[in-house]
Amino acid sequence: MNRKNSSKATYPFMFWCSLFIIIPLLIVLFFSLTEKSGDSYTFSLDNYSRLLNPQYGKIFYRSIKLALISTLACLILGYPVAYIISKMKASRRNLLIMLFIVPMWINFLLRTYAWLPILGKNGLINNILGNLNIAPITFLYNDGAVLLGMIYNFIPFMILPIYTVLIKMDQSLINAASDLGANKNIIFRKIIFPLSFPGVISGVTMVFMPAVSTFVISSLLGGGQYMLLGNLIEQQFTTLSDWNLGSAISILMMIVILISMALMNKFDHADKEGSVGLW
Repeated sequence: MNRKNSSKATYPFMFWCSLFIIIPLLIVLFFSLTEKSGDSYTFSLDNYSRLLNPQYGKIFYRSIKLALISTLACLILGYPVAYIISKMKASRRNLLIMLFIVPMWINFLLRTYAWLPILGKNGLINNILGNLNIAPITFLYNDGAVLLGMIYNFIPFMILPIYTVLIKMDQSLINAASDLGANKNIIFRKIIFPLSFPGVISGVTMVFMPAVSTFVISSLLGGGQYMLLGNLIEQQFTTLSDWNLGSAISILMMIVILISMALMNKFDHADKEGSVGLW
């Protein structure tokens, strides 16, 4: 009886997944494997062969490169922040975590748009430099501005999972290692970081996926001069009305994301197996 009830309870979930995940994916896959001729669609792989164009290769390379750099930067900046906050008193760390969460309540577009009056030619930073008799610096419309927007918008996705793992860590393991003569460096390398690795994997995945598919950040802070995968897909669907090529790019991007997630999971499993012999 319990099994029947549990199976019935999954029906709404299965319906939701089918309606909003499986069916849209099948539609995108259908468009990527077809070409429209008149009022009918014919099977074709030309959409994928068109992606061999060197121009698209440059866009793929730039998108993955910027996504990897921003993910690494978020990890380098986010891990120490998460570690420091996890060592604070509960009341103080809850306040600091809230400060990271509150900006996420603001619309993503507004958060990105706010950098324009800060980094612009007549923006806040250049006004300060002008008062110091320093020539204006071009901060916008380059890879640096796009990376800054990615790091600013996505770093909470790195800090929160790492922080969640760190505060749940068994303190007795650290105390035992300290009693056995391990210094802080060894404790971090042998205990803290390996045990927090699942949080790192989650953070890397949560940052890389939106970074490789973003189009708002590159449009605003890149000034349209730096087209990424997200911009390319948006252009195919909204401007060129080439749904077939746009779907093919979307499927390829999804494959890249799935491969990256599989690699992260592989590293996670390897780390868990290796952590058995920490001592």
